[in-house]
Amino acid sequence: MTTSEYVKTPARALLEGLFNTAVAAAHPASFLPPLLPDPPPGDGRLIILAAGKAGGSMAEVAERHYLEKLGSGADRLSGIAVARHGYGRPLQHLRMVEAGHPVPDQAGVEATEAVLQLARDAGATDQVLVLLSGGASANWIAPAQGVSLADKQALTRALLRCGATIDEINTVRKHLSRIKGGRLAVLAQPASVLTLAVSDVPGDDAAVIGSGPTVPDPTTLTEARAILVRHGITPPDSIAAALDNPSNESPKPGNPAFAGATYRLAVRPADAFRAAQAAVAAADYECVFLGDRIEGEARDVAARHVALAREIRTAGRRAILLSGGELTVTIKGGGHGGPNQEYALGAALALDGIAGITVLAADTDGTDGGGGDADSPAGAVADGESAARARALGLVPAHFLAENDSTAFFAAVGGLLTPGPTYTNVNDFRAILIESA
Repeated sequence: MTTSEYVKTPARALLEGLFNTAVAAAHPASFLPPLLPDPPPGDGRLIILAAGKAGGSMAEVAERHYLEKLGSGADRLSGIAVARHGYGRPLQHLRMVEAGHPVPDQAGVEATEAVLQLARDAGATDQVLVLLSGGASANWIAPAQGVSLADKQALTRALLRCGATIDEINTVRKHLSRIKGGRLAVLAQPASVLTLAVSDVPGDDAAVIGSGPTVPDPTTLTEARAILVRHGITPPDSIAAALDNPSNESPKPGNPAFAGATYRLAVRPADAFRAAQAAVAAADYECVFLGDRIEGEARDVAARHVALAREIRTAGRRAILLSGGELTVTIKGGGHGGPNQEYALGAALALDGIAGITVLAADTDGTDGGGGDADSPAGAVADGESAARARALGLVPAHFLAENDSTAFFAAVGGLLTPGPTYTNVNDFRAILIESA
């Protein structure tokens, strides 16, 4: 297979600029410092527990704030940051661990045991500062009693392959964990707990972001079991037993453990899109914002969005469609590529031979897809010539979609976006540029 060179047209350059603007608005350096609490008075300690794709960067910004700006003594500052492999940051005093995502690994298990111990050791005069972001569900891995890491890994892979939503996946995770679903806040009492969270989920639900380790969990064991049935997943015996064990029910609203816990959304997908909308206006395009909570099968959503873009172009409007949320891919083939690349591939087929419309879809964390490395593609750019470029190489575009092989498609025709780790995560970013007909 011959690979085509990626040609950055003015349309593609504009769309990539919008993506970069959205990512910059969601980086901890842009929003975190004003939200950080004062160090605890007296001999109280500040215990920083960070996790997720922004875990390293949030810890880096917080550590610099306390040690350099406020001059806090390192002896009163402790903690650990856990991020996915490739997303670590250089820390001066706090411990940095890189762990598996989306499938957890042993590094995550060992780091999470250290997190749990820090929470247990927190006293009444201490402040536990939880810096939470998407990816924490995999990075903080503490299997329930009787459940092995291998069993959790197998279940995670099955949930990812079946097209389950993030809400469904996290509902199951929370009932197989000793840290998720409010359990971290329970362990940390009587210390004060403040969570500053980067939202990566549609609707910004605190109980879903990072599987809600510091907030009450409204979901139940019954719901977790039903999700597996609904998706045709037969779990290992140990997981089935754990989901039948009432002791694995998560702490609910009204539990007194949450009286000393405060939760704040530090940045949301809406904030990233607000920055992108301003950039669209500055570029003198009409902005059509479809919302930041879109869910559904990636290829189906792409077809609907392209149909809307064609209507807008036919009407003679010069516009950029923006949308976010979290799309899914039901894997039926043996290829590679996440929901953003599959969205772009679906758009390429829907745009075949149509001029004046260019599509970008990328994950703001810099990596698209479940099994990707830190330097894997974040997404792709497609236009009306993408399918034709494939055919010129002797390729059948529809075959790539049937095989869920969007990475190979865009590697061949050009269009892969590979920014590397962005050290944040506010989920999918999609933009469709429409020139007037």
